[in-house]
Amino acid sequence: MDKIYLNELEFYGYHGVLPEENRLGQRFRVSLVLELDLAKAGKSDDLNDTVSYAEIYEICKEIVGGKPYRLLEAVADKIAYTILNHFPLIVQTTVKVIKPDPPIPGHYQSVAVEITRSLTK
Repeated sequence: MDKIYLNELEFYGYHGVLPEENRLGQRFRVSLVLELDLAKAGKSDDLNDTVSYAEIYEICKEIVGGKPYRLLEAVADKIAYTILNHFPLIVQTTVKVIKPDPPIPGHYQSVAVEITRSLTK
């Protein structure tokens, strides 16, 4: 299966368990792997034979910047199923949601959740 990668798209959102996360918000990064057959697009050089990176970006922006979720797992799941339902060419997607500045003590680069989802056709 062919793959399209969208790496570390950055958004501002209000997700988290703690009340201050929902009130103040924070940065989130989203990375995606979209699995689909790109042979036709490779031959035709036509956007209609693949998926628009710009549309994928807008879906992620709307979800991350929209309704607050408590868990990164819920954010990732919403992104995955929205993309799968919107783009029938995509067979499977892996979504990684990264929280670079979670309000937990310690030294680390970030925390993240990664999920893989597909629709049974």
